[in-house]
Amino acid sequence: MTSEKTISSEPGPPSEGKTRTNSTFIRVFRYSLLRLVSMMVTVTIGVYLTILIANMGGYVDIIMRNEIRDNTTQSILANPNYRSLSPEAKGDLIQTKIATEINRLGLNQPFAVRSMRYLKNALTLNLGRAINMKSDQGSKEVRLILLERLPATLLLTGSSELILFFGSVFIALSLSRKYGSFWDKVTIALSPTSAAPSWFYGIFFILIFAAILRILPFGGLVDSPSPDNSLDYGLSVLKHLILPASSVIVSAIFISIYNWRTFFLIYSSEDYVEMAKAKGLTTRDIERRYILRPTLPTIITNFALLAITLWTGFIITERVFLWPGLGITLFRAINFYDTPVIVGSTIIYAYLLAITVFLLDFVYALVDPRVKVGSGGGGSQ
Repeated sequence: MTSEKTISSEPGPPSEGKTRTNSTFIRVFRYSLLRLVSMMVTVTIGVYLTILIANMGGYVDIIMRNEIRDNTTQSILANPNYRSLSPEAKGDLIQTKIATEINRLGLNQPFAVRSMRYLKNALTLNLGRAINMKSDQGSKEVRLILLERLPATLLLTGSSELILFFGSVFIALSLSRKYGSFWDKVTIALSPTSAAPSWFYGIFFILIFAAILRILPFGGLVDSPSPDNSLDYGLSVLKHLILPASSVIVSAIFISIYNWRTFFLIYSSEDYVEMAKAKGLTTRDIERRYILRPTLPTIITNFALLAITLWTGFIITERVFLWPGLGITLFRAINFYDTPVIVGSTIIYAYLLAITVFLLDFVYALVDPRVKVGSGGGGSQ
């Protein structure tokens, strides 16, 4: 009887484990599907609103038609080949060319119809051609225009934001060990300086280091003419990078340190930290196990969102320093009413943001065992 009971009870645990695995897979799959659908809806709404705003609800069409009419009329009247034509023939020719150009740009269709076409092209990453802007190579492909400016933006935003992020985290962790010290008070006192944007500091840096001291360039990416030697070219770029990167770092460093320092202080005052101190653990072990590890999801979130902002650049700061990145490209696109460039930049940022937010839930589950993807009615808890 004992052997029979033992044999009959053996299949139980494997069956339960298989059922639990299937249940987990179904839960995660259902959660992932719902999140993907909801994010796609959000991205679609956001991109369509961008299309409406970039076109001013269709008002840009009126501006473009007027520009086409003015440019066409002036070009024909100034062309010596058409001087022999009668006024009636010139008028017919002007109207014909205006109609041709309007049809080529699709302005003969209602804005509601074209906005849906813009939306479809944007969601499928068919960025199309710019209306007025061109790349340095003369191409009007939006993809090439953005890719051409991307390296400069990655250089500026990547160097400044990464230094800002890691520098503020490590300095804040150090200050949290010395609560109430002189440097802790200095950081608190200087945190309001972050109320000024980076371009504000950039103007002062230009006045001091470029106009008065004349030790750094006013702006641009490289000296003109650009050096032929690769080493000299890199040093020239680095020299031009100092002022814009410094303005970004200085504008946010103190408030960032203050925020992280406060965050670490909250966790360092927990009971389990006091218990670890009582056990005699070293400061390094306490910080690694009981302060940094619980805050890892927040650190990962901030770093992931920071990585996304590398795509956007600093619009006004790049304008102040004449930095040829995506920020100044977007600024010019807004001035030129170049909707494809504006929408193209927005859709890529929207996709990067949606993908990052989607993946963060799974990253949380990996770094924090308390988080279970899809539990509690379809959320991460």
